[in-house]
Amino acid sequence: MTSGFVSYRDFKHFGRMKNWMGILFLFVVGNVNGQYWQQKVDYQMDIDMKEDVNQFKGTQNLTYTNNSPYTLNKVYYHLYFNAFQPNSEMDVRSRALPDPDKRVGSRILALKEDEIGYHHIQTLKQDGKELQFEVSGTILEVTLAKPIAPGKSSTFYMEFDGQVPLQVRRSGRDNAEGIRFSMTQWYPKMAEFDKDGWHTDPYIGREFHGVWGNFEVNITIDSSYLLGGTGVLQNPKEIGKGYEKDGSKVKRKEGARLTWKFKAENVHDFAWAADPDFVHLSSEAENGVVLHMIYQPDSITSETWPSLGDFMKQSFSIMNKEFGEYPFPQYTYIQGGDGGMEYPMITLITGRRNLGSLVGVSVHEMNHSWFQGILAFDESRYYWMDEGFTTYSSDVVMAKLFPSTAKTAFYSSYPDYLSIAGTPDEQPLTTHADWFDLNKGYGIGAYSKGSVFLSQLRYIVGDSLFRKSMLDFYNAWKFKHPKADDLKIIFELNSGMELDWYFEQWIQTTHTIDYGIQSATRDGNSLQLVLENEGRIPMPLEIKLTFEDGTSQTVYIAQSLMRGQKDFGTENVMKLPDWRWVDATYTFTYDFGKKVVEIEIDPMHWLADVDRDNNLLRFSK
Repeated sequence: MTSGFVSYRDFKHFGRMKNWMGILFLFVVGNVNGQYWQQKVDYQMDIDMKEDVNQFKGTQNLTYTNNSPYTLNKVYYHLYFNAFQPNSEMDVRSRALPDPDKRVGSRILALKEDEIGYHHIQTLKQDGKELQFEVSGTILEVTLAKPIAPGKSSTFYMEFDGQVPLQVRRSGRDNAEGIRFSMTQWYPKMAEFDKDGWHTDPYIGREFHGVWGNFEVNITIDSSYLLGGTGVLQNPKEIGKGYEKDGSKVKRKEGARLTWKFKAENVHDFAWAADPDFVHLSSEAENGVVLHMIYQPDSITSETWPSLGDFMKQSFSIMNKEFGEYPFPQYTYIQGGDGGMEYPMITLITGRRNLGSLVGVSVHEMNHSWFQGILAFDESRYYWMDEGFTTYSSDVVMAKLFPSTAKTAFYSSYPDYLSIAGTPDEQPLTTHADWFDLNKGYGIGAYSKGSVFLSQLRYIVGDSLFRKSMLDFYNAWKFKHPKADDLKIIFELNSGMELDWYFEQWIQTTHTIDYGIQSATRDGNSLQLVLENEGRIPMPLEIKLTFEDGTSQTVYIAQSLMRGQKDFGTENVMKLPDWRWVDATYTFTYDFGKKVVEIEIDPMHWLADVDRDNNLLRFSK
């Protein structure tokens, strides 16, 4: 076999194929809206906080538009606060796992009556008619008085009471840093209905899937509190305190109450937090996006949080360029919760961190806006796309914010994945998030294996095509809840490759990658190299040959299932015939005109090869 052989295609044919692929891509993306439907909700809520007893009363007017082709006879709501009660499904599941989340453990079981969370539904009407409903844990099952036909809307009026649980996981009051209210998953939320049916997963502590819509939320609370929330504050002059740029406070009469009015358009959730000691800083990022930093000042936060805005302005610019433009008018970083958790236009993060940690967690949670907030994958089924893509993009941003870390960017996910790859602790990424046997298996699958998925996809198609395809994917599928196949087809159309094999093997199985050098023989300047595939996942290979004069040559072997090859641009790359996936070994012989002294498979370490010991061979002199 000789260098310069390009399988069964030539570049002229490949160029014509790419042109046709581009036309097909425009056709497919142009028809997304015509083939795609999704439901719509519009919330108007008035909330009266009883902060002295950690409770609240609420009214909710929810207009539901059925854009599906199906007539609905029932609807469902999530009542997330009901999870924070002894013997709830979340409590039982946590205590049953061999490795429970340390933030949860058995803490729910120990909650007292005034520490539990709940949603009590007092009244529920559909277009003025009383409805029958049943509460089943964290799900409210509602039988409709009148079916909602395709293309029709119905308005639901609800009166409800809530108790804010002692902070255990994400939501709650009085967290470890002393923040009074971290209000996430805090209201009765309409469940998603899409082409896969209703999504009524009980809340056990994993993440979410929601219906796109608009929110108007009015929160009445003691005037000593400062709030941050999803959306844009409509009455900053009425509120006054905390929303001056210098973060100053305005003293108000004891016992006075204020109503904070927020509006958010085209989001799938609403979160907020409040504390009497919060201060507020603001900054402006690219395209006029206002960044809010809201935190409780102390000896640590007062040193770090004022610097956060400058880092996040840079982060927004990087994400806009690399992954698509952020479409909302604001973003809020707020101290609260139990680590870091993202919501539309807001994240709650614990705040007592050094600056590097604060920037790192803020970048990660902010980047969720692109994947959880705007693309909004179903996080029960495509958790690895949300967390994994966010992890990958965070590496992109951090490498640019801190250039000294650029060389190690992206690689941090590999050791975590490899620690369980092919072992009983690993489950395929098709496993529903709630059904993992181990928290470790879920965490590594979601964050690490999901991130490695993108790193290897970039390796397969090349840097520039990868970046273009991620931008095309974002622009085609923002606000549409895409799935893995929607990503695959865009990469296929842009690259002219077939990628089924990679998506199927990496997502649907726990098969592994393991290439090695079986033998290498030199005869003068001629090299015979025998490579072996001991893994179950086939991949294209890049091999670096180093010569005795210190120069090197990259050899590329495409995978036959790809039906295409990576474009190396002006790089001097020797392309060999494809490796058929059924063949356990691959042999080539070539006279390079000089002696090879070292051979390395995958010199840039983009492959998650489970055994790299046989990837490098050095000839003795």
